[in-house]
Amino acid sequence: MGHGNQTIVSEFLLQGFSRWPEHQHFFFGLFLCMYLITMTGNVLIFLAIISEARLHTPMYFFLASLSFADIGLSCSIVLKMLHNLYMEYHTISYKGCLTQLYFSLSFGDMDSFLLAVMAYDRYMAICHPLHYTTVMSPQLCVLLVIVSWVITNLHALLHTLLMAKLSFCGVREVAHFFCDISPLLKISCSSTHLNELIVSFVGEPVLAIPFLCTLVSYICIVSAILRMPSSGGGRRKAFSTCGSHLSVVCMFYGTIFSVYLCPSTTFSTKDIVASVLYTVATPMLNPFIYSLRNKDMKMALGSLLSGKIFSSQSH
Repeated sequence: MGHGNQTIVSEFLLQGFSRWPEHQHFFFGLFLCMYLITMTGNVLIFLAIISEARLHTPMYFFLASLSFADIGLSCSIVLKMLHNLYMEYHTISYKGCLTQLYFSLSFGDMDSFLLAVMAYDRYMAICHPLHYTTVMSPQLCVLLVIVSWVITNLHALLHTLLMAKLSFCGVREVAHFFCDISPLLKISCSSTHLNELIVSFVGEPVLAIPFLCTLVSYICIVSAILRMPSSGGGRRKAFSTCGSHLSVVCMFYGTIFSVYLCPSTTFSTKDIVASVLYTVATPMLNPFIYSLRNKDMKMALGSLLSGKIFSSQSH
């Protein structure tokens, strides 16, 4: 329960999957499998990168950070969703809702920033290979990740604190399967004008700026690749280097834009599917996309699973 007259409700009802009560067990089994795959894949990627010296490069440092962010995003949303599906009672406490809002925003924004940083890394590697090692120093890589974490956490904190000041009276049904900004604003019984202004002038740029940076980086990358001689395999190698990251970018932004830049008046089945794709499916697929076509990653994962890395480090 909130302090004073800020809120009257002590919990919210998440309506996301409650509209299909006959499929609750199916959804629970499906999302449990996806969650386990997400956690296993991202933890393995993270451990393989920090354990294998050959992968201590900027590209894999950013990939390890992305795996960490995906783990956080999945835990902040899917764990509560699984609990509600299993209990067949789709509630979340007021404090739990604000906590989920903060962490889902923080880790979701971090995914966007890291994709932009990784695009810049690929831009430097392909467009300025002679200056790559000088520019992409360990200090700059760490700084880029720290700045991204600071911006995303401040952004999430701003929205969470503003949401905590709103009043929620009577209507407590959230038209989503997790606590997000838009469905919470729709059920508030107090003025949401300030919140909507912050969404427009702060929230949208936090999503749009990393996307534009990623887009500009890939325009420069494609332009540089097309200028390469067609013989010698340079083009194919360059496209292969960027292919995995570009597929993740398209999947992430394609689904997230359909939810946040093209919102509908009611939370439809399309919105549920799009939200599931970027909050559940994308973190699950990232390890496969980045490892299946990457020989170094496959070798590191093989060594990790066979215990060679840890056994060699123990001697």
